[in-house]
Amino acid sequence: MEDGLPSTPVSHVSLAEPIHLPPPFTLVRLRESGDAFAHACRIAPESGAGTLVYVGRFDLAEFAVVLEPAEPLRSARRAFYAGMVALTDALRAYAPPSKPITIGWPDAVRIDGGLVGGGRMGWSSAADEDAPPPWLVFGAMIRTVAINDDDPGVHPLASALDQEGFGEAGAAQITESFARHLMLALDGWRVDGFDSVARDYLTRMPRERQAIQRIDDCGDVLTRRIGTDTVERSDLLQALATPSWLDPALGGPRL
Repeated sequence: MEDGLPSTPVSHVSLAEPIHLPPPFTLVRLRESGDAFAHACRIAPESGAGTLVYVGRFDLAEFAVVLEPAEPLRSARRAFYAGMVALTDALRAYAPPSKPITIGWPDAVRIDGGLVGGGRMGWSSAADEDAPPPWLVFGAMIRTVAINDDDPGVHPLASALDQEGFGEAGAAQITESFARHLMLALDGWRVDGFDSVARDYLTRMPRERQAIQRIDDCGDVLTRRIGTDTVERSDLLQALATPSWLDPALGGPRL
């Protein structure tokens, strides 16, 4: 898969806290009431690869990036895994030592067991599964600050970066880190094949005992129990239809 990012530097938008992205990216910044994922999907046909939409919220790192893969949609959708690897790598860059950051297949990100957010993916409804899609959008939300007034024990399955010892790492820093790590993940895919992305992704899932897992050409996860010939298939396309971590009523990660 080609990385689907432009090769020339672009100017950056700066309305509040500056965000420094690598040269292949174009920054589009929305106000706090914006929706990065929805906006990126709307402008993707015209804005092109490398457009990164960012919403300036103090409690969330919310962003979405446009990709233009060169392979058919059914396999190009695996770019979702590259996005998740980049997202967790972005968090690892600021995490306290030995702080566990894991992925709940396919899209939820947990830190020390607490849900902080996740990723999602969109594409044109007119796209053909057997042809390269005109665009893909990978979007993410990470809860940076816990803003509810409840005691921590009220929502034991939810967390935020400020509760996990991430210090001053906020939305801008996580977004910048994601952009850098996405380039690395896509470059690894281009040089070493998708297996490099799959290995990185699978190591971040909670390990299943007595099981061997792999990701097939369509992005489905195949799990075989040791000692049996039975293979369980987890369907990526079906799973992406409804983000497991997103609470539509809250407009952010579930509590």
